[in-house]
Amino acid sequence: MTIAAPLDMVLFDPQPDEGIIAPDVLQRAYGCVPSGVVTICALVDEGDGPMPMGMVASSFVTVSNDPPLVAFCVQWSSSTWPRLSRAPRLGISLLSQEHADVAWQIASRSRDRFQGLRTSTTVQGAIFIEEATAWLECTVQSVVDAGDHGVVLMRVDAVTAAAERAPLVRHGSKFHGLAQLTESRAA
Repeated sequence: MTIAAPLDMVLFDPQPDEGIIAPDVLQRAYGCVPSGVVTICALVDEGDGPMPMGMVASSFVTVSNDPPLVAFCVQWSSSTWPRLSRAPRLGISLLSQEHADVAWQIASRSRDRFQGLRTSTTVQGAIFIEEATAWLECTVQSVVDAGDHGVVLMRVDAVTAAAERAPLVRHGSKFHGLAQLTESRAA
């Protein structure tokens, strides 16, 4: 039996001695998986006093209820993560569908990441984006080497949720809201 691939599909079957997949092919495949979008923000002491610092991740996952753990991935080439990782507490905001512009702003390398944003800051320095779907105040537990990324495992110290707000989702390298939330019913 012969299986024909769609014309726009890139097939890859590496030989054992090759094993290399082109980054653009991987990125296209990875973009097929929708994922939630979070900001990771905190006040970081930069020598002249605390300064707000933040980054965006679409690799956020829940890990465990007991103990409460979450994780996200960060590129080793990030210039923000080494500074942000020094904060005693990190604020994770699970962005709502109205936050696409906020995600682009926090991810920006060329402008003030917090100018004009509505935020809240805890006593421990975690920064949260207002009107997100949930807020997690976390402490870094460990960072695991995973190729060109690190997997950051964090303990959840405090949580607040506003589940009625629809989440922001990244799919196909773009931000989206959910058209509708569907329920699966048992037959």
